[in-house]
Amino acid sequence: MSQVEVDTLVIGSGPGGYVAAQRSAQLGLKTAVVERDRLGGVCTHVGCIPSKALIAESHRFSAFREWATVDAAASFAGAQAFKQAVVNKQSGGVGYLMKSAGVTVLEGEASLLDEHTARITKDGQEQVVSFKNAILATGSRPIELPSLPFGGRILSSTGALSLSEIPQSLAIIGGGYIGVELGQMFAKFGTKVTILEGGGQVLPGFEAELAAPVIKQLRADGIQIITGAIAAKADQGENTITLHYSKDQEQHQLTVEYVLITVGRKPNTDGNLGLDRIGLQVTNRGLIEVDAQCRTSIHNIFAIGDITAGPALAHKASYEAKIAAEAIAGHTASIVDYKALPLVVFSEPELTSVGLSETEARAKGISVVIGKSSFSINGRALALKAVDGFVKIIADAESGVVVGAQIVGVEASTLISELGLAIEMGATALDLAMTIHPHPTLGEVIMEAAESAARKVKIHA
Repeated sequence: MSQVEVDTLVIGSGPGGYVAAQRSAQLGLKTAVVERDRLGGVCTHVGCIPSKALIAESHRFSAFREWATVDAAASFAGAQAFKQAVVNKQSGGVGYLMKSAGVTVLEGEASLLDEHTARITKDGQEQVVSFKNAILATGSRPIELPSLPFGGRILSSTGALSLSEIPQSLAIIGGGYIGVELGQMFAKFGTKVTILEGGGQVLPGFEAELAAPVIKQLRADGIQIITGAIAAKADQGENTITLHYSKDQEQHQLTVEYVLITVGRKPNTDGNLGLDRIGLQVTNRGLIEVDAQCRTSIHNIFAIGDITAGPALAHKASYEAKIAAEAIAGHTASIVDYKALPLVVFSEPELTSVGLSETEARAKGISVVIGKSSFSINGRALALKAVDGFVKIIADAESGVVVGAQIVGVEASTLISELGLAIEMGATALDLAMTIHPHPTLGEVIMEAAESAARKVKIHA
């Protein structure tokens, strides 16, 4: 049995783990990262990267279909090949980053033996790693419904992203961002998609006015949306599956080729990780409680990403990774601050939010002014044939400081960063309004929304 000694052991190599390992090594700490599956983790192989690659391909297919007759089956096969090429490049990039930073990559499943020792197991072989500090970055996995276990024609997001052929029909249980993104992607390739959402609105985390343009486009893409629907069970056949669900106290059936479950994700804090062995408790949701430096109740053990409270976002994990690594290196001033954490839905149109929503700001007792501007008359949006949506800026009515912003529209995922920076730096609506934006660009819609808010701020009245 071989032994390894390091300053920092990172368990998990997703966007939290590999960034933590890289930053730790950059700070002069001898670092190792453990990965039980594939370097880059879920995000790189079966999450963010492959889903966005397929979404982009579906948009290209849909646009090209306006000009010529195209074969959906062949196009989907090509999209899958493109997706895999992107995944391979990203995974290779993670490997290069680890090598460049001098991080030791250990393959296998890690199990904590005590507060300073872990066992790494792979193919019956074992290694023991001694560490001064550890960062847990084990991520999450799709939630499985007891009445609809994964297998056969019941898919998780991982299974849906790996389909070799475009399905003729698909029922999606769960209308959150994953269900909406994948549902729209399949619909653009020609699948007849039905989304069943238990609540009153798909994209339940967003205010109705923001979700409305996305819902409008979902319906334009031929997607049927059934809200207030509760799935009960499914009967699998050779080529189809019949889903049983209730709505308005009535029982219904839907027969499709596949059923996709997208009801959330579960933190990977169970199994053989060994948290019980070292006395590290988890909440009833399986999350690990941490302080402002991502430190757990055990002083030398840190936790980041999906296994801690907050949205399960890759960029949240990467941000926390740097904080944890710097805390280990003795940078006591490094603490988390989520006031400018962006949320993104890669739908059409894209939907993003950063900072406080209008509802959240008012609930906090903040007197706010709202600035809005539409993409409908923006020259660049018109040229792109993407005029649905708007920018909304929430600012303090007394000071004009921007406290939140939302965008629904083309390239919202890129545009939101300007507003995140404004919130991070304490900029005012007037600061944004007086920033010269090039013409014709989508960014002008931000400038116009900021002008609208700035005119309402009391100090500028």
